[in-house]
Amino acid sequence: MDLIRRGEFFAAHEELEDAWRASPTEERDFYQGLVHVTVAWYQAGRGNRVGCERQLEKAARRLGRYAPEHRGVAVASVLEQVRVAARIVAAGSLELPPPQL
Repeated sequence: MDLIRRGEFFAAHEELEDAWRASPTEERDFYQGLVHVTVAWYQAGRGNRVGCERQLEKAARRLGRYAPEHRGVAVASVLEQVRVAARIVAAGSLELPPPQL
């Protein structure tokens, strides 16, 4: 999570993918959802609106069942940040506030 807090989204994505691959089946959507969060912010930084939107949608879908909290992550808060980011992107901007995890 430190990588995400520092805005190192590509590196965070790599670490989370490793966790996803190593996790038991019932945990995979959780880690995959976090991967989608990091990739959404990464795509926003690259100016890829469509990629960002798709990743935000996937993040919301995968993380929903883990709310309000899972493995020390305030999932409800992450989902709210994803919703806010989706509204920003829908309004035409890719200037997303840094995620707070």
